Amino acid sequence: MTDHAVSALSPLDGRYAAKLAALRPLMSEQGFMHRRVQVEITWLLALGDSGMPELKPFSVEARNYLQGLVTSFAAAEALAIKAIEKTTNHDVKAVEYWIKAQCQLPELSATLKSELASALEFIHFACTSEDINNTSHALQLKAARSQVLLPALDELQDTLRSMAHRYADAAMLSRTHGQTASPTTVGKEMANVLMRLHTARSRVAQVPLLAKMNGAVGNYNAHVSARADFDWEAFAKHVIETTDTPADATAPLGLGLQFQPYSIQIEPHDYMAELFDAVARSNTILIDLSRDIWGYVSLGYFKQRLKAGEIGSSTMPHKVNPIDFENAEGNLGLSNAMLRHLSEKLPISRWQRDLSDSTVLRNMGVALGYAVLAYQSLLQGLNKLELNPDALHADLDKAWEVLAEPIQTVMRRYGVAGAYEQLKEVTRGQRVTREDLHGLIHTLAIPAEEKTRLLALTPATYIGVAAALAKRA
Repeated sequence: MTDHAVSALSPLDGRYAAKLAALRPLMSEQGFMHRRVQVEITWLLALGDSGMPELKPFSVEARNYLQGLVTSFAAAEALAIKAIEKTTNHDVKAVEYWIKAQCQLPELSATLKSELASALEFIHFACTSEDINNTSHALQLKAARSQVLLPALDELQDTLRSMAHRYADAAMLSRTHGQTASPTTVGKEMANVLMRLHTARSRVAQVPLLAKMNGAVGNYNAHVSARADFDWEAFAKHVIETTDTPADATAPLGLGLQFQPYSIQIEPHDYMAELFDAVARSNTILIDLSRDIWGYVSLGYFKQRLKAGEIGSSTMPHKVNPIDFENAEGNLGLSNAMLRHLSEKLPISRWQRDLSDSTVLRNMGVALGYAVLAYQSLLQGLNKLELNPDALHADLDKAWEVLAEPIQTVMRRYGVAGAYEQLKEVTRGQRVTREDLHGLIHTLAIPAEEKTRLLALTPATYIGVAAALAKRA
């Protein structure tokens, strides 16, 4: 076997590995282990500050050392934990044993080693594996959302806003049901997507990320057995919700999540379903955009800037394929298929716990990875587009029938009987010319100034307030 990208089973770690470099440290197994270490250390430090007689508050030296296990965590540490797991056959226990081993390294000072030795049995104290796992998953999603997903969606929004403003006045023939329809502008169509994406993005950002630290079935059974006179629920809430930016070395490395007070052995995952549904909604909007842009390229409304050396077709040298939008559509579809399975499956657990969620959760990064890959393709494609005014004008000039709408509307205003029916008879299913419409306008029983206004109207100027709407977005 080779570790070359061509041997990867998933294209996310093969063909597209470089494009997902920002997401991989957060959502990979290494990222998961990193967060587990963070949760274990956070819990341990908080226990030391809780006033428990058997565990004194940690010294600044010990606190800095333990926090350093989190901040310096990298691939070597993840591999060391995997090596322990070969023996334990339990991934969370392997993390616990690794932390204990780091507290007993020969190179540590005698004072530090003695202090840490007295705390060894408080590592993973009263915790079930799911206390560590669910909190780690929330931390992974927190980082992925803030560092990768939202910035990518923001970049797409910025690009769409720029296009909306730049092409606000560029008249374009609409096609409702695939047929010629009242004109719009290119900018207004970009603004439509922008505003939809803005709303969807806000939904992604607003989903609270929950975590629980309440033991094997959510009742603090083990906690109370060890220390019955302590408010474990308040303590767990404090650990979970403390900010994750300590002001100094004596402060615990907090988690900055939202406390989940009620659970079985696992956090119910309802927030995950909400988050994944929100991401899928953004993806669906972008699938719609990808298909529309693909169609506009096909119509010639947009040209694509060429890149030296690129080949569109292996046999047809003239082709410049809209591949970025096709890639985006395909990868968004893959992402949504996985996100929807995650959102439907994860909130369901038999009785107080079954493991059917465990292997599914390991694919969160895959689902998000396909989305991030698609966002990059879509952004690349949008940035290669060049408007083709000639094609836009040519289409508009062949669609004078779209002016049947304003003509019959003015006729109705002035009480002309059967206005709609008259225009339907003249235009429906027929090739209509400028001369045809002007001839009809001259015969209408409407004020002269209205005739003048209708005669001056063209498909390219019949855009309502599209330009203003585009510029406002």
